[in-house]
Amino acid sequence: MKIGFDAKRAFHNRRGLGNYSRDTIRLLSEQLPDNQYFMFTPKANVSLFHDYQSNCQAVFPQSSFYKLCPSLWRTTGICSDIKKQKIDVFHGLSHELPYGIEKLNLHTVVTMHDLIFFKFPSLYPLIDRFIYKKKYKHSCQIADTVIAISEQTKRDLVELFHLNEDKIEVVYQGCNRIFQAEISADIKEQVRRKYNLPNSFMLQVGAIEKRKNQEVILKAMHIGKMDCPLVLIGSATTYLEELKVYIREYQLDNQVFILQNVPTSDLPALYQSASVFLYPSVFEGFGIPLLEALWSKTPVIAATGSCLEESGGPFSRYVSPHDAENWAAEIENVLYNSDLQKYMTENNGSHLQQFTDEAIARHLAAVYNY
Repeated sequence: MKIGFDAKRAFHNRRGLGNYSRDTIRLLSEQLPDNQYFMFTPKANVSLFHDYQSNCQAVFPQSSFYKLCPSLWRTTGICSDIKKQKIDVFHGLSHELPYGIEKLNLHTVVTMHDLIFFKFPSLYPLIDRFIYKKKYKHSCQIADTVIAISEQTKRDLVELFHLNEDKIEVVYQGCNRIFQAEISADIKEQVRRKYNLPNSFMLQVGAIEKRKNQEVILKAMHIGKMDCPLVLIGSATTYLEELKVYIREYQLDNQVFILQNVPTSDLPALYQSASVFLYPSVFEGFGIPLLEALWSKTPVIAATGSCLEESGGPFSRYVSPHDAENWAAEIENVLYNSDLQKYMTENNGSHLQQFTDEAIARHLAAVYNY
């Protein structure tokens, strides 16, 4: 079978959509090696994605016109290249399918990660909301199968796009398998020293933006008068300036460490060094960092209100993203209760089996052969 992907984000996005794209291509090419995989992208950033299997090949625009207009190529011109490669299944990995693909003789799949722009419009400029709605709805309408990465996203697609739920297949995503390997004490110490971090700390990984809601952790630290430091890892937006106001107001300058541009290779050591992982996001489509923490055997406290119970599983703890007092209480409860930490980290085996390469590949294969 020849399987094509809209792989722009696999080569150019360092956040969740890029991680999902790279990991999907990797696990399929490894678990189902008899297929051929074609990664359609305007250009390749080999510094971000280069270690794919020999049964994968990148496909670029061929005409001079589309080389100069790569966005137009992804929007519609890509269809001629899909036809030329005789693709059997085309998978839009991040919300989009090209216009005109419905006229080709192939099976089309699109992954929908979330409809956050629809549920929280104030977080997005008007023009972005207009474009997202038009593109996403079009893709869902023309796709043969819509993949939702969580039951929460499936519910949102039915409610907000009025999609027939029989057309939607929930296929969970995984995370980079480097988080499954135990890191030695020496390596953890080297990484800790590299970033000048204390011996013990709380950890939060994710873009430093309003929706991720890091401020509730700062408020909880203030309410609980906590002495355990906090490490925030992620690319920053203007929201960081709001957090700095809280940091100064609560006199947490020496307790909060903000790290940006941390390579993925350092993250397992940081996860495994943390006393607890915190994820207070107001809304998510899935929440890959929770899986990274669970594989790292780090206790997780996450927010209620979206899909995080799906990814975090039954042995993590959950608190309203708006309740700083309960965050303070739950953090202290986990930090100072070794028996609870053991309970939270040693019972996740069956839950994590839903997110293995083998399980995801089997599920995707069933979708492609629908």
